[in-house]
Amino acid sequence: MRYTLLASAVILSGTTALAHAQAPANPSQGQYAAPYGSGPAPNNNNNSWGIANTPSGSAAAGSLSTIYSPNTVAVPAPGTIVIHLNGRVQAQLSASFTSSDKGLNANGTPNGYKLNPVGLGSYVRLYPGFDAVAANGLRYGASVELRQNFYGGTNYSASGTGSTSSPSGNTSSETIYVRRAFAYLASDKLGIVRLGQADGVLGLFDNCIFTSECWDAGLTGLNGGASQAIAPSGPMSVPWAWISQSGADYGNSKIVYMSPQFYGFDFGVQYAPNEGNSFSNASGSSPIQGTTCNQAGANCINVSSGNDATRWLNQVGVGLRFQRSFGPVDFKTYGFYETAGKEDLTTTSYVNPSPSANASYLRYDNLSFYKAGVAVTAANLTAAVDYIGGAVNGSLAMRPTGGASTNAVLAGLTYANGPIMLGADVGIINSQGAAQLTGLSQRHETEFSFGGSYKLAPGVQLVGEYMYTQRHQGGYDFNQGAVGVTRDAKGQGVTFATVLTW
Repeated sequence: MRYTLLASAVILSGTTALAHAQAPANPSQGQYAAPYGSGPAPNNNNNSWGIANTPSGSAAAGSLSTIYSPNTVAVPAPGTIVIHLNGRVQAQLSASFTSSDKGLNANGTPNGYKLNPVGLGSYVRLYPGFDAVAANGLRYGASVELRQNFYGGTNYSASGTGSTSSPSGNTSSETIYVRRAFAYLASDKLGIVRLGQADGVLGLFDNCIFTSECWDAGLTGLNGGASQAIAPSGPMSVPWAWISQSGADYGNSKIVYMSPQFYGFDFGVQYAPNEGNSFSNASGSSPIQGTTCNQAGANCINVSSGNDATRWLNQVGVGLRFQRSFGPVDFKTYGFYETAGKEDLTTTSYVNPSPSANASYLRYDNLSFYKAGVAVTAANLTAAVDYIGGAVNGSLAMRPTGGASTNAVLAGLTYANGPIMLGADVGIINSQGAAQLTGLSQRHETEFSFGGSYKLAPGVQLVGEYMYTQRHQGGYDFNQGAVGVTRDAKGQGVTFATVLTW
């Protein structure tokens, strides 16, 4: 009898557990069950295109008209608020083969180090925020992008003591940091104003359409993508000269205005006082330290005179965009111009360019560059070209006085059909490169990638891509990352990834 009662109790408790497991999720416990809506976005639904209302996209362009299909992200009704916490987890298998896989000393002799070409990695991003509409029609909200950070060096001992870190120590050094954080106010009739650490006009004009970076499910391709992240930086980390959707564009705090669309046209203007976030003046290397900007000095983020001539300030940009469908053809184009002043060198004298010169003490020209792109879509195929030129160097750095102007073109093809998206792009960059070599040489870089993604299920994409890079500048050693002998760099990488979004 006793065993019968025990057995009955076990069965009843198991039945109760099953009943709870099958019951609807409890929102008060942070659980929510619903059909899949959309993936994450560093810019919220109301202004992912830089205007107050969400455009319907183009029937001709289909899924290539915008990253996310219309109405997949909830738009608040007047008097309501929509809170969202989107996320992204990326897990990948990569292999890279570069000219820097075997390390060299400055004199060209082997340094004794060699790399394993295969790597496994995982990465998380979170996108909290909210959108709201007041009863009077005012749109407002905020959005944040959080990313996983990796502390380099926890698995090796540079001093040669042999005291390497364990895998547990490696993970405990990883952190979450803020990549974007902004607020906005908007009106369908007046446009939108965004304020904070977020994309400028370029990032809002081109959310990967003109630069042909949409096809790899957000691995970001040539823009600091997955293949570049796991490979030696000398051969693979070609600066993203086209700026849009990169940290060089959205990493500093700025104010941006984007107009509504008028007959297919919209325009934008932006202003940023410096290269960072003004709160940087009030924090040291830890949260409990006092201010690093006790008085005007090198640690002040908004210093305009001092010891570093490479810093720019008072960034202003303005652009115009046009989007229209002509029957079965979708057409998009834009033009943009940006300028910025520079810090005056007042603590020491300027020096002339030479291989031994300190780059911080050279003379630089104000930022002054122009950018334009065209994208045409028909029959699920988009052909796009993006160009940047002028007084700029690398990725939004100032050109040394007397240095070569940047001329960079990026051309690509993207094909989308149901769950399949394929793409290929090639970039050619001519710039000054190393400032110390002004008047002696300039940099030439070529990069190429192709691959595709497949939507296995809502929120699940499989990705494969191949990348090739080649870098040259006379008198520059890419192995050492410094001026020296001429040592070119080449690299190629293959990545297979699973990307899950919610």
